[in-house]
Amino acid sequence: MTKPPWFRCSGSRFPRGSRNQALQRSLSGSRHIDNRPADRLSNINSCSFDTFRHMDVSPRLLEQFLVLAEEQHFRRAAERLSMSQPPLTQAINRLEKVIGVRLLERSTRRVTLTPAGVAFAVDARHLLDAQQSAVERAHRIDSGAEGVLRLGFVTSVSYRLLPDLVRLLHTHLPGVRLHLHQNNSGEMTDMVRQRRLDVALIRAPVLDSHELDISMLEDERFALAVPSDGSLASETSVSLSDLREEPFALPSGADMPGLAEAVYSYCRQAGFEPRDGGRATTLPGLIALVAGGGCVCLVPGGVRDATSPGITFVGLDDDRHTTQTLFVARKIHHDPVVDRVLELIRRSYSTAVSEVR
Repeated sequence: MTKPPWFRCSGSRFPRGSRNQALQRSLSGSRHIDNRPADRLSNINSCSFDTFRHMDVSPRLLEQFLVLAEEQHFRRAAERLSMSQPPLTQAINRLEKVIGVRLLERSTRRVTLTPAGVAFAVDARHLLDAQQSAVERAHRIDSGAEGVLRLGFVTSVSYRLLPDLVRLLHTHLPGVRLHLHQNNSGEMTDMVRQRRLDVALIRAPVLDSHELDISMLEDERFALAVPSDGSLASETSVSLSDLREEPFALPSGADMPGLAEAVYSYCRQAGFEPRDGGRATTLPGLIALVAGGGCVCLVPGGVRDATSPGITFVGLDDDRHTTQTLFVARKIHHDPVVDRVLELIRRSYSTAVSEVR
């Protein structure tokens, strides 16, 4: 990032060199000031933006004073500032007049700081650093490199896909803080549309895609959750048509519409209606029904990465039994963080390039 012109001559610390190191020691060892580091602008005691609001003290004028304090010589300071000596002398005289105190002791050979000048130099440095930090932070936020992302997710992605996505965002966008919210797919599409969430990981299908940008992240196969002490636990894979006599833990259509639709649809394709072995409004509830014995449940394959006591996961013979994970955002959002996240998602997940209609 290109720094404003008034930052070009001085950095966040005094430059190296014998004269400047001596000045640093002078500032650090002064008994007239509290020279502890000021992490925030509110820690500055002697000078503040509120004080300068009523004075003609510009960042450029502060920089001129600091360079002179470092060089301890008007000619050398003027050379560093790319200006002639008389205007620099006039600027420093004007600064002392505006501040109302003598900041420098002048001699024919050198310039030294008065105790007030030492204190003023420390606080002026903090002020310039704070202004530079404000400019840089504004650029980071404008570019989407810093900010907050409100990310919604369904429970079934929390075992593998969500941790992978969080790791990806942390690696490539470390300045973006995540606020995670768990809910069902229908609620979260409404929350994205209503600007209560920025983006969401949901299950297909989306009943109303109006105003939404929808990309598919993953098309994963279903697995069958069975009791670990049951006869099916020893199988490596099963055919769905062989489960017509098994009771199923069934997801609530209101709370997990995508999963409920898939379970009923695939069972009907296999030639039967799933027997009702219990119902639950959440995925952990379904798993608990299976762990308690007496029923089985179709779950997204990513759930196999979860540690579930009493549960064994068995594959399905038919690889057409899949469920889609979708990444949802508003089509019009005016949020640079969302722009950066969408760009990263589409670059990192090959399936996310094409939009789902």
